[in-house]
Amino acid sequence: METDDFAIGLDVGTTKIAAMVGRRNEYGKLEVLGRGRARSLGVHRGVVNNITQTIHSIQGAVVQAASDSGADIRAVVVGIAGQHIRSLQHRDYVTRSHFEEVIEQSDIDDLIAQVHKLVMLPGEEIIHVLPQDFKVDGQSEVRQPIGMYGSRLEANFHVVVGQVSSIRNIGRCIKSAGLELSGITLEPLASADAVLSREEKEAGVALVDIGGGTTDIAIFKNGTIHHTAVIPYGGNVVTEDIKIGCSIIERQAEQLKVRFGSAWPGENRETDIVSIPGLRGREPKEISLKRLSQIIHARVSEIIGQVNMEIANYGHAEQKKKLIAGIVLTGGGAQLKHLRQLTEYITGMDTRIGYPNEHLAGGAPEELSSPIYATAVGLVMKGLDENRAGRAPGDEGEASRTALDHQREKTADKGIKSFFDKWTERFKQFLNDSE
Repeated sequence: METDDFAIGLDVGTTKIAAMVGRRNEYGKLEVLGRGRARSLGVHRGVVNNITQTIHSIQGAVVQAASDSGADIRAVVVGIAGQHIRSLQHRDYVTRSHFEEVIEQSDIDDLIAQVHKLVMLPGEEIIHVLPQDFKVDGQSEVRQPIGMYGSRLEANFHVVVGQVSSIRNIGRCIKSAGLELSGITLEPLASADAVLSREEKEAGVALVDIGGGTTDIAIFKNGTIHHTAVIPYGGNVVTEDIKIGCSIIERQAEQLKVRFGSAWPGENRETDIVSIPGLRGREPKEISLKRLSQIIHARVSEIIGQVNMEIANYGHAEQKKKLIAGIVLTGGGAQLKHLRQLTEYITGMDTRIGYPNEHLAGGAPEELSSPIYATAVGLVMKGLDENRAGRAPGDEGEASRTALDHQREKTADKGIKSFFDKWTERFKQFLNDSE
């Protein structure tokens, strides 16, 4: 199998590390060739805190995916997340000396390069510079300035910043696991590609990816990203609360949450009881399902309350920033029973659960449609898009996508990808030099 025919996504999470191998079929759908999953032992809230254990977990997931697919896995697209990620809004401009010529991609590249020179806090580095809208000689709300005349080119940018040490630790784990880094992207952006439609991004939508250690938020409006945030709480704190509140061990708490947990305590009666085995011959322990749901409800309400605060910080109250498509929940935590109803109650916004099945080819295992794999699916899709971008025109045909669609996406994303790819190259160079 040619390496350009498939891509490998590596989701390095707090509770699991998932590797997925996929390729596009003749209809443009994602055909999953293999997958691997290992328990994540060296990551806390998206940040590597044990290099050795993380390397072993990555190797376990990749070996399983390679065996499942029969592919020779050498390079992976990895997602970045964690509590060290922050974002900011920035506006910048360039004055064009050759204003008698039309604006080209090189002018946008110059503007993005200027943003990359912003001075960050010690230990931080810009990892994403995402243009939102442009302004040409005072003409505002320009979606695509290429081909226009003008001497002053301005733009609003969404800038994503991360801790250099945290990002490099992930890169070091990947390299030490015997793999190459073919691409890096923010995990909420990858999840968005997997579960959001173009119409939702245009209308305005908040993607909420509830993982084991963090809850990632990405807000889209008018087809572009406008706000990102990371809440340092996820499914693990819910499990921890159950463990303490019910005086049981972590494994039992996780099983209780998955099998009997609910974010809405009103449906359970006081007499609804579940019995769990005692430790080392001790008597079984009886747990009230109503008490269980009350514990879950309290912590999940806190998380969704912070999500609501981030949506308010974005400016959802303003008419032009309204999120018409509401909220889309994904990630492993989105499987919690009645979470959608609780989110609608707290935020007052329409909510749905985001499944990556829209992009999967027919006949895919039902397990892959779970929100757990949304990030992995999105990472594979990014890898395939990069493979396609590196091919000569005509090398690939997708019956479900027109040439005009490809050209629009290529034009819109060229500036973003070019600078992010350059950053990736610099990061690869750092890893090579540090050996």
